[in-house]
Amino acid sequence: MSVAGEWLRIESLDLDAQGVAHDSEGKVVFVEGALPGERVQVQVHRRKNQWEQATRTALESESSQRVRPACPHFGLHAGACGGCKMMHLHPAAQVAVKQRALEDSLWHLAKVKPERVLRAIEGPAWGYRLRARLSVRYVAKKGTVLVGFHERKSSYVADMRSCAVLPPAVSALLLPLRELVMGMDARERLPQIELAVGSQATALVLRHLEPLSDSDLTRLRAFGAAQGVQWWLQPKGPDSVLRLDAEGPELVYELPTWGLVMPFRPTDFTQVNHQINEVLVARALALLDVQPDERVIDWFCGLGNFTLPLATRAREVLGIEGSEALVERARANAARNGLASRTRVEARNLFELSGDQLVADGQADKWLLDPPREGAFALAKALAELHTAPPGSGSGWAPPGRIVYVSCNPATLARDAGLLVHQAGYRCTAAGAVNMFPHTAHVESIAVFERQ
Repeated sequence: MSVAGEWLRIESLDLDAQGVAHDSEGKVVFVEGALPGERVQVQVHRRKNQWEQATRTALESESSQRVRPACPHFGLHAGACGGCKMMHLHPAAQVAVKQRALEDSLWHLAKVKPERVLRAIEGPAWGYRLRARLSVRYVAKKGTVLVGFHERKSSYVADMRSCAVLPPAVSALLLPLRELVMGMDARERLPQIELAVGSQATALVLRHLEPLSDSDLTRLRAFGAAQGVQWWLQPKGPDSVLRLDAEGPELVYELPTWGLVMPFRPTDFTQVNHQINEVLVARALALLDVQPDERVIDWFCGLGNFTLPLATRAREVLGIEGSEALVERARANAARNGLASRTRVEARNLFELSGDQLVADGQADKWLLDPPREGAFALAKALAELHTAPPGSGSGWAPPGRIVYVSCNPATLARDAGLLVHQAGYRCTAAGAVNMFPHTAHVESIAVFERQ
């Protein structure tokens, strides 16, 4: 048990942006609001055999990387917004923390050490978030509606008046949205508003648990016209979304470097940070070094974020995704951009792949992987099985010479990297962090694997 009044020196940050220290008895103490290099006193509020969790109560020496948070809703106080966890740390130092988290995960979880550490991809730290899911709550006792992210470690919605990571025009909508919902008949049955900003339009998706009245629809249309946004309605799951009115610009995102335009639905997965995404795509293509005569497979291809830029360089790109509906939209995006002849998109269960399926999809010179947080375990496992199979069992099929893996979870990347390096015949030649979500503890990364 930590001794009351003991000064602890913070050694590092964990992936929840908690300071990590050891007390005089050697027990690990996680300290909210503390930064590496600081000496703090704490109040412990959770105890386990191997560790304690605490809140900082006193600060003796302040880190040179500590900054004044730009958002009034950030902090440890009751009611603080839980959307950001690192706003008290200089943005450049946040990137260093995430790079270290990536390297630590690869080594401690998989005993994999990249031969080269890539320079981290970073960009604007403010107003970058073009996708967000905002909770909506009618609070009868206060006679008001709240619209925003959840409070820190709570299911309550923070009383947000602005947001520094949303685009300024969207941040300015928070209070008008509260007023709008407060005046609606269905205000108690509207749990969330999802935001999607495209190159030409801003979409707001209203989740409603009962059919909306004519007067509510009139209010939405008036708000959309006044604020320059388009409304989509979501009565059930994400696939149920429909645009309220057909007029107005199309919801698209662009990759200007390749002259690509991709329509999307506001509940589709697209990157929250379009500037970082364009740099990430360019980095991935440079690392793959695709040649005009090569065939590439893009696993977890989505709407074609990597598939279509790859198709501007490769002889053929096979995009593979898990949803038939998403596959159809990816095919439509390829056709719209004049790349249908060099692109093929197919549906597969990406979490139940086998070596036979890899062989059936044909040999490719290079692969790109961009899985969800669950990672690409089945794919890496199938590669490992083929690597150890008896000679000739693959009917002449050969694994890709190079794999570029884009990850949104360092733990599952490390797990899959362990399979690729220790069982599938690859070595990790490079890896680096991608600061897609500044001020949060979310770690994105990119890694390169070369055939031995």
